[in-house]
Amino acid sequence: MPSGTRPARGCRRPGAAGGVRAVRALRHGAPPGLGRHGPDPPERRGRRQQRDARRSCRSSPAPSSRSTPCPAGSSRSPATSRSRLHPAVWPYLAVTRDDGIGIVVVSVDYRLAPEHPWPAAPDDCETAALWLLEQAEARFGTTRLAIGGFSAGATLAMTALLRLRDRGVVGSFAGAALQFGTYDPSGLTPAGRLIADEYFIQAYAGHVTDRTAPDISPVYGDPRGLPPVLMVIGSSDVLLEDNMAMAARVSAAGGEVDLRIYPESPHGFTSRSTGMAKAALHDIECWLAGRFSAASS
Repeated sequence: MPSGTRPARGCRRPGAAGGVRAVRALRHGAPPGLGRHGPDPPERRGRRQQRDARRSCRSSPAPSSRSTPCPAGSSRSPATSRSRLHPAVWPYLAVTRDDGIGIVVVSVDYRLAPEHPWPAAPDDCETAALWLLEQAEARFGTTRLAIGGFSAGATLAMTALLRLRDRGVVGSFAGAALQFGTYDPSGLTPAGRLIADEYFIQAYAGHVTDRTAPDISPVYGDPRGLPPVLMVIGSSDVLLEDNMAMAARVSAAGGEVDLRIYPESPHGFTSRSTGMAKAALHDIECWLAGRFSAASS
């Protein structure tokens, strides 16, 4: 196991059967955008995503958030993205305030596939990150930053980190909190083959001949020089092996990675009202608080 790997402790374990059913639904369920009983209304998805963003972006002792303009030249709203490829897909950038009362969250409303396939989404995330690097001190009074994401948002957060590393500016980020991302959309690794036939991969990068490009499949990238990474994944998630492979890559490159595997938890479990989800969100909050504290010392 990669260094820092440990299972979650001290919270109620949800039933295994429910987790298995959720994983099967993820792999063999209805087409994207459809729930068990038909289409998921856009307004319901929006309310759920906004609730999830508020829940997973809290930071002790008391949270604080505000809306910020999009990067110059963009007409898109900074609100949480509503993606048809997944019921809750979003990357975010966190800014800690020097008064110690919480964090400011900048959520990236990136362009969506299939209308806007790769590289539109990572381009938008990189643009937002570069904008924040320039504007954080003037707008929020601090330069202590972190990046994170949920599901495909975690994938985009990782690709943004690789791009920022190549630009020589990744050192401004104190850490990355990634929840159950997809790191091999190429489908060529043993872990990637488990999701190789998923619709969202074709919609996002089906036009690309070689999907092993790190900007699409970060597991093939060089992870040297990245900030500390927290990876959250459930033991019943179809992406478990993919996350373990990505964590191993970061660790082998000398990076600091904390892989936390939560028992009997399916994909997207942190958006549910369970004891395991609360434990995971608390762990994320504490980890981010620790990274911001280290960055200020």
